[in-house]
Amino acid sequence: MILLVNKENIFNENMLKDFQMIEYENYDEQTKYIESETFRHFEMLRAHLSIEDIIIDIDGAYRSLETQENLFLSFMKKYGIDYAEQIVAMPGTSEHHTGQAIDIVINKNGKWIIENDDLLKETEVFDRIHKSLKYFGFILRYPKGKEDITGYPYEPWHIRYIGKTDAMKIGDLTLEEYVNNKKR
Repeated sequence: MILLVNKENIFNENMLKDFQMIEYENYDEQTKYIESETFRHFEMLRAHLSIEDIIIDIDGAYRSLETQENLFLSFMKKYGIDYAEQIVAMPGTSEHHTGQAIDIVINKNGKWIIENDDLLKETEVFDRIHKSLKYFGFILRYPKGKEDITGYPYEPWHIRYIGKTDAMKIGDLTLEEYVNNKKR
């Protein structure tokens, strides 16, 4: 079952009852938590991309409600409420609560690219990454031109595990469009 968590579909702890979270130490030696099946497929995606000389790692995965609240407040203090609401999900509306969403970073020439503005410049690398996602059960969660549907700007680094079968079927649809089509 695909979990849709967004501004209209609020997260609740019951959604995680069948999920197993695991710990992972990332490139920056930070402990991240991620849903186990998602991590297994991420490892396969990462191995595949490394053959193409693309090195990725996890910058963000599972976030508790408290962590999401702190992130939102941090953006609000730095940029104001209007900008924060456009960029950061309110607590309870972030799919990071599921452990199935991953923010990836890229290692280029031995250096990790971690800032969003710098990642946005890596269009060629992300085009190659995005072409491989579906074969490992992932989708690009916030694609270009779909901001009015997802409620968020393009984020080439934000991928979401939904399983290979659904990832192969989704095509150019957003997760919102795909889930709504399946309900019909």
